[in-house]
Amino acid sequence: MNMARRLDVIIFGASGFTGKYAVLESVKLLANMKWGIAGRSQNKLQDTLKEIGEKAKTDLSHVPIVLADVNNQDSLINMARDCRVIVNCCGPYRLYGEPVLKACLAERTHHVDVSGEPQFLEGMQLKYHEAAKEKGIYLISACGFDSIPADMGTVFLEQQFDGVVNSVESYIVSKQTGRRELGAIHYGTWASAVHAIANMNEVGEIRRKLFAKKMPDVKPKLPERPTLHRSEQGNKWSLPFQGADRSCVARTQRFFYETENKRPLQMRAYISFGGLAEALAVSFVGAIFWMMVKTNFGRQMLLNHPKLFSFGMVSHEGPSDEAMNNTHFALYFEGKGWEEKLASPEDKYTTPPNKVIRTKVAGTNPGYGATCVALVLCGRTILEESDKMPGSGGFLTPGAAFAKTNLINELCKNGFTFEVLSTAKL
Repeated sequence: MNMARRLDVIIFGASGFTGKYAVLESVKLLANMKWGIAGRSQNKLQDTLKEIGEKAKTDLSHVPIVLADVNNQDSLINMARDCRVIVNCCGPYRLYGEPVLKACLAERTHHVDVSGEPQFLEGMQLKYHEAAKEKGIYLISACGFDSIPADMGTVFLEQQFDGVVNSVESYIVSKQTGRRELGAIHYGTWASAVHAIANMNEVGEIRRKLFAKKMPDVKPKLPERPTLHRSEQGNKWSLPFQGADRSCVARTQRFFYETENKRPLQMRAYISFGGLAEALAVSFVGAIFWMMVKTNFGRQMLLNHPKLFSFGMVSHEGPSDEAMNNTHFALYFEGKGWEEKLASPEDKYTTPPNKVIRTKVAGTNPGYGATCVALVLCGRTILEESDKMPGSGGFLTPGAAFAKTNLINELCKNGFTFEVLSTAKL
């Protein structure tokens, strides 16, 4: 397969909020590669290069610009033909993602994105996994804050465990230092959530087809905690996390069961808050959101008045650089399992788990900075380490795609930390 292409990487949707941060991170992370940017408007793309060039104190005027529009398939095909991997920042992916995947398949171009919408992730896997394997390309979604910390964090926990992990619970904690500001969430993220939750019912249908093959019935079962509860690590008020993390980890586990006959672990994801008042406020916003998202009228209200219904948390401008650099996140993991391995995933343990490991993944600016570092590194890793990736391609989770690569080390060189806090016998 001839991969002599003009560019290594194209960042598509580069003038959008997430796209601009991907361009900023690329200045450093893609320094020894040929990369370009793409989108609909030449003027906006030139402005982006100027703005990010000033931020990065680097002249970006030489960066190639490719014009491509999700409503024009030929333009997407030309873009895909021009590079080896597309870094796709053009969401909500539910609305705009599939045409780009089709172009990548047509031209045998790898693709990474930051979707956190389970029905996009699972629906596209169902539709395109076999085709991607045949074409020898990797299509990897959820390469941002959904779900690199959780998915690679679970991979890391298993690598460090030395034994067999039965269950993992994760708690996201984020804290802001400095001045708190409203509008800490960008409108695009809010819109994606509206579309994702409005169409949750589709996920059941997709899963019945995607996961037709039965998984082994692993015991003991990991129960779900009460909706509002205090975390064991840190004793913080916590709620179930509504992102794609659990879906991603489950798909990674299924992949390793199907390809390596590994016993699948169970995972549940939670999010912790500063105090009870904050946890209740978030539940309240969540409850209003759930009620409104069920009707067409409600969805329009949420999309047209984001500030009002999020109590000021969402804005079209998104957070300022200062606020983002002052936002730190950590995922705390607790994994339980056995020191001894059994011959087959179907074998049953007769004793309860006898070992526990606690790990942590942390970084800065979860929504946009860490997201874009992870996204660009995922694209780069495909180009540099495809020999350490499974098979010849496919529509994969980050965990399935990158478990055997150096991605975790590269993340650690670029602002993330992955660490073992403790291990103990139970």
